[in-house]
Amino acid sequence: MSPNPRTCDGKQQGSVSAASGRLLGQYEDALVARYSERTVEHYLADVRFLLAWLGERGVALVDVRSADLEAYQAHLSALRKKDGRPYAVGSQQARLIAMKNFFRFLYRRGDLIHDPAAAVELGRAEDRLPRVVLTEEEARRVVLAPRERTPVMLRDRAILETLYAAGLRVSELAALTVYDADTEERLLRIVMGKGRKDRNVPLTRPAARAIEEYLAKGRESLAGGGRRGEGARLLFLAEKGGKLKRAVVGKIIARWSKKAGIRKHVTCHTFRHSVATQLLRGGADIRHIQALLGHASLKATERYTRVEIGDLKRVVERAHPSGR
Repeated sequence: MSPNPRTCDGKQQGSVSAASGRLLGQYEDALVARYSERTVEHYLADVRFLLAWLGERGVALVDVRSADLEAYQAHLSALRKKDGRPYAVGSQQARLIAMKNFFRFLYRRGDLIHDPAAAVELGRAEDRLPRVVLTEEEARRVVLAPRERTPVMLRDRAILETLYAAGLRVSELAALTVYDADTEERLLRIVMGKGRKDRNVPLTRPAARAIEEYLAKGRESLAGGGRRGEGARLLFLAEKGGKLKRAVVGKIIARWSKKAGIRKHVTCHTFRHSVATQLLRGGADIRHIQALLGHASLKATERYTRVEIGDLKRVVERAHPSGR
């Protein structure tokens, strides 16, 4: 995630000019047509940060040169958190990607006679495996933690089973409707996932059973089954019947992870990473994992093919002539 656009260097950033604000509004319209709500929010926050930085230096958009943007890149590298540590390379790159996308938009529309960001190189973000991955035993402990048959626990059990079965993003989970879950065929339809692409993913038998039980005995009890408004079609409802918010999903996962005795920091993405890692270790083809996770590029999936040092040590001890 990108640093907070208002406070990432500990100071309030300058305001955006009226002219830049109008262009930003038009840019937002273009983004909404292509990306998810959360992605749009991040792009806009990063561009506002850039525009405020340029404004503080008296540089108008029509006058921006590549040298200005290289100075901005250096500024991002120099930013520090409150504890003095630098921000992750990925956070810096997110801002630079937003910058390049914004100037490309302006250039293609004819607002600029050249694209000053085209020559700015992103560098290479560190490509590494997620720090937190659940073992198969840990994942099952979390999933099985909600044991009672109350409406909320039935919902939570179905959510956890679905995350562990399909490796969904939290936005995909929250957007599921009752029509997207085919428990008989054990399929989930993910509509307009990241990159605005639909996909179908299989459900495990435990996940299909958990969803069936939640639909039969739990959903209708959550604020009347969300009969009105946004919750009328949604699969997983908040306790008051509306759409589940990202923070609520995080609390559900944290609650049951703690209940299961897991000391790791478990999130929705932890399940996603764990599913990919366990499938790969079980012999699944990487392209099948790519399809399950909805990665547009195989490169995003390939990070799971890295051999962990513990596995490598065991292989050497077992197979190397000097290790036996």
